[in-house]
Amino acid sequence: PEAQLDRFMFNIVVGYPSRAEEIDIMKRTTSTHRPKLEAMLSGEQILRLQEVVRQVVTADHVFSYAADLVRATRPKEPSAPKWIQELVAWGAGPRACQYLIMGGKARALLHGRLHVTTDDIRAVAYPVLRHRLVTTFNADAEGVTTDDVVRKLIQAVPLPQEEAAAKVRR
Repeated sequence: PEAQLDRFMFNIVVGYPSRAEEIDIMKRTTSTHRPKLEAMLSGEQILRLQEVVRQVVTADHVFSYAADLVRATRPKEPSAPKWIQELVAWGAGPRACQYLIMGGKARALLHGRLHVTTDDIRAVAYPVLRHRLVTTFNADAEGVTTDDVVRKLIQAVPLPQEEAAAKVRR
Protein backbone atom coordinates (compact mmCIF):
# COMPACT_ATOMS: atom_id res chain seq x y z
CA PRO A 1 0.00 0.00 0.00
CA GLU A 2 2.89 2.44 0.63
CA ALA A 3 3.83 2.41 -3.06
CA GLN A 4 0.21 3.15 -4.00
CA LEU A 5 -0.06 5.98 -1.45
CA ASP A 6 3.15 7.50 -2.82
CA ARG A 7 1.35 8.27 -6.08
CA PHE A 8 -0.89 10.80 -4.34
CA MET A 9 0.65 14.26 -4.11
CA PHE A 10 -1.09 15.29 -0.88
CA ASN A 11 -2.79 13.62 2.06
CA ILE A 12 -5.11 16.34 3.31
CA VAL A 13 -6.78 15.85 6.68
CA VAL A 14 -10.44 16.86 6.57
CA GLY A 15 -12.31 16.85 9.86
CA TYR A 16 -15.99 16.27 10.45
CA PRO A 17 -18.48 19.00 9.57
CA SER A 18 -20.15 21.02 12.31
CA ARG A 19 -23.62 19.93 13.47
CA ALA A 20 -25.25 22.69 11.38
CA GLU A 21 -23.21 21.73 8.31
CA GLU A 22 -24.12 18.08 8.77
CA ILE A 23 -27.82 18.93 8.92
CA ASP A 24 -27.43 21.05 5.78
CA ILE A 25 -25.72 18.12 4.03
CA MET A 26 -28.57 15.82 4.99
CA LYS A 27 -31.19 18.25 3.72
CA ARG A 28 -29.39 18.82 0.41
CA THR A 29 -28.69 15.18 -0.35
CA THR A 30 -31.99 13.62 0.68
CA SER A 31 -34.39 15.91 -1.16
CA THR A 32 -35.65 15.74 -4.72
CA HIS A 33 -33.88 18.98 -5.66
CA ARG A 34 -30.98 18.42 -8.06
CA PRO A 35 -28.76 21.47 -8.42
CA LYS A 36 -27.49 22.32 -11.88
CA LEU A 37 -23.75 21.84 -12.00
CA GLU A 38 -21.61 23.98 -14.26
CA ALA A 39 -17.96 23.48 -15.10
CA MET A 40 -15.70 26.10 -13.53
CA LEU A 41 -12.71 25.29 -15.74
CA SER A 42 -12.25 23.41 -18.97
CA GLY A 43 -9.69 20.65 -19.35
CA GLU A 44 -7.60 23.01 -21.44
CA GLN A 45 -7.68 25.66 -18.71
CA ILE A 46 -6.57 23.13 -16.10
CA LEU A 47 -3.64 22.07 -18.29
CA ARG A 48 -2.68 25.72 -18.76
CA LEU A 49 -2.76 26.34 -15.01
CA GLN A 50 -0.52 23.32 -14.48
CA GLU A 51 1.94 24.82 -16.95
CA VAL A 52 1.83 28.18 -15.16
CA VAL A 53 2.69 26.45 -11.86
CA ARG A 54 5.69 24.76 -13.49
CA GLN A 55 7.00 28.18 -14.57
CA VAL A 56 7.37 29.42 -10.99
CA VAL A 57 11.07 29.94 -10.26
CA THR A 58 12.82 27.76 -7.69
CA ALA A 59 16.31 28.71 -6.49
CA ASP A 60 18.94 26.02 -6.02
CA HIS A 61 18.98 26.51 -2.24
CA VAL A 62 15.23 25.70 -2.13
CA PHE A 63 15.81 22.50 -4.14
CA SER A 64 18.59 21.64 -1.66
CA TYR A 65 16.33 22.29 1.32
CA ALA A 66 13.57 20.06 -0.10
CA ALA A 67 16.10 17.28 -0.75
CA ASP A 68 17.56 17.63 2.77
CA LEU A 69 14.09 17.49 4.33
CA VAL A 70 13.13 14.33 2.43
CA ARG A 71 16.49 12.61 2.93
CA ALA A 72 16.22 13.29 6.67
CA THR A 73 13.11 11.05 6.79
CA ARG A 74 15.16 7.96 5.87
CA PRO A 75 16.44 5.93 8.85
CA LYS A 76 19.54 4.69 7.02
CA GLU A 77 20.50 8.12 5.66
CA PRO A 78 23.74 9.27 7.36
CA SER A 79 22.52 12.89 7.52
CA ALA A 80 19.21 11.97 9.19
CA PRO A 81 18.76 12.93 12.84
CA LYS A 82 19.47 10.03 15.21
CA TRP A 83 15.90 10.03 16.52
CA ILE A 84 14.59 9.16 13.04
CA GLN A 85 15.83 5.57 13.47
CA GLU A 86 13.70 5.24 16.60
CA LEU A 87 10.55 6.72 15.07
CA VAL A 88 10.58 5.95 11.32
CA ALA A 89 10.72 2.49 9.77
CA TRP A 90 10.42 3.72 6.17
CA GLY A 91 11.13 7.21 4.88
CA ALA A 92 9.94 9.19 1.88
CA GLY A 93 11.18 8.50 -1.66
CA PRO A 94 12.15 10.80 -4.54
CA ARG A 95 8.52 11.59 -5.42
CA ALA A 96 8.27 13.46 -2.14
CA CYS A 97 10.96 15.87 -3.37
CA GLN A 98 9.09 16.44 -6.61
CA TYR A 99 5.81 17.07 -4.80
CA LEU A 100 7.40 19.41 -2.23
CA ILE A 101 8.63 21.55 -5.11
CA MET A 102 5.37 21.41 -7.10
CA GLY A 103 3.31 22.10 -3.98
CA GLY A 104 5.67 24.94 -3.08
CA LYS A 105 5.28 26.42 -6.56
CA ALA A 106 1.48 26.30 -6.34
CA ARG A 107 1.55 27.85 -2.86
CA ALA A 108 3.85 30.63 -4.03
CA LEU A 109 1.40 31.50 -6.82
CA LEU A 110 -1.53 31.45 -4.41
CA HIS A 111 0.40 33.95 -2.27
CA GLY A 112 1.10 36.20 -5.26
CA ARG A 113 4.75 35.27 -5.73
CA LEU A 114 6.61 33.95 -8.77
CA HIS A 115 9.33 32.23 -6.70
CA VAL A 116 9.34 29.45 -4.12
CA THR A 117 10.69 29.94 -0.60
CA THR A 118 11.60 27.42 2.07
CA ASP A 119 8.50 28.68 3.92
CA ASP A 120 6.45 27.28 1.02
CA ILE A 121 8.26 23.95 1.30
CA ARG A 122 7.68 23.77 5.06
CA ALA A 123 3.99 24.67 4.60
CA VAL A 124 3.36 21.80 2.17
CA ALA A 125 5.60 19.34 4.05
CA TYR A 126 2.75 17.92 6.13
CA PRO A 127 0.37 16.97 3.30
CA VAL A 128 3.29 15.80 1.12
CA LEU A 129 5.09 13.70 3.74
CA ARG A 130 2.49 12.40 6.20
CA HIS A 131 1.43 9.44 4.05
CA ARG A 132 4.96 8.65 2.83
CA LEU A 133 6.41 7.84 6.25
CA VAL A 134 5.91 4.58 8.09
CA THR A 135 6.43 4.91 11.82
CA THR A 136 8.03 2.20 13.97
CA PHE A 137 6.21 0.07 16.51
CA ASN A 138 7.83 2.15 19.27
CA ALA A 139 6.56 5.38 17.73
CA ASP A 140 3.07 3.93 17.41
CA ALA A 141 3.17 2.72 21.03
CA GLU A 142 4.18 6.22 22.18
CA GLY A 143 1.41 7.83 20.10
CA VAL A 144 3.88 9.56 17.78
CA THR A 145 2.22 10.38 14.45
CA THR A 146 3.81 11.12 11.10
CA ASP A 147 2.75 14.76 11.58
CA ASP A 148 4.79 14.77 14.81
CA VAL A 149 7.79 13.45 12.87
CA VAL A 150 7.36 16.10 10.14
CA ARG A 151 7.11 18.83 12.81
CA LYS A 152 10.35 17.67 14.42
CA LEU A 153 12.07 17.45 11.03
CA ILE A 154 11.08 21.00 10.10
CA GLN A 155 12.69 22.13 13.36
CA ALA A 156 15.77 19.90 12.90
CA VAL A 157 16.69 20.40 9.24
CA PRO A 158 18.62 23.66 8.95
CA LEU A 159 17.71 26.36 6.47
CA PRO A 160 20.15 26.73 3.60
CA GLN A 161 22.90 29.27 4.35
CA GLU A 162 21.61 31.60 1.62
CA GLU A 163 18.20 31.88 3.23
CA ALA A 164 19.40 31.91 6.83
CA ALA A 165 21.71 34.85 6.00
CA ALA A 166 18.87 36.71 4.25
CA LYS A 167 16.57 36.27 7.28
CA VAL A 168 19.25 37.71 9.58
CA ARG A 169 19.63 40.81 7.37
CA ARG A 170 15.88 41.59 7.44
